Amino acid sequence: MTDKNIHFPQLFLRLAISVTMLSAVADRFGFWGANSAWGNWTNFEIYTRKLTFFLPESLSIFSAYTATFFEVLFPLMLLLGFKTRIGAYGAGFLLLIFAISMTIALGAKAPLDFSVWVGSAGAFLLAVQPKYFFSIDHLTNK
Repeated sequence: MTDKNIHFPQLFLRLAISVTMLSAVADRFGFWGANSAWGNWTNFEIYTRKLTFFLPESLSIFSAYTATFFEVLFPLMLLLGFKTRIGAYGAGFLLLIFAISMTIALGAKAPLDFSVWVGSAGAFLLAVQPKYFFSIDHLTNK
């Protein structure tokens, strides 16, 4: 397989993971309106408390803020192609944590319905690519 054969699939995977994660953030701030899972921050905090039932409430709320921060940071890194490998590993581990938490708290169906396992696997696949085309990383490595 030549490098040219992976340009589009790699870019598509970066964009798909990024847009998916940013969409979840947009949802918790009410940007999706009636087509939302949470629709507002309060509902997202309630959902986070379900996933982190084993934590004290203050740590659960902290985890909601922390997850949101990383759900913005890693997708932006992937979109720009800046420190892409770090962004991909970060997204992979974050989505893996979500998938495991959802499975424990809500059962196996929830992370399957939202393709969280697939997103995590895709991010890890992206993380092991030898180079990143259409990226800041590619421009600075020439």
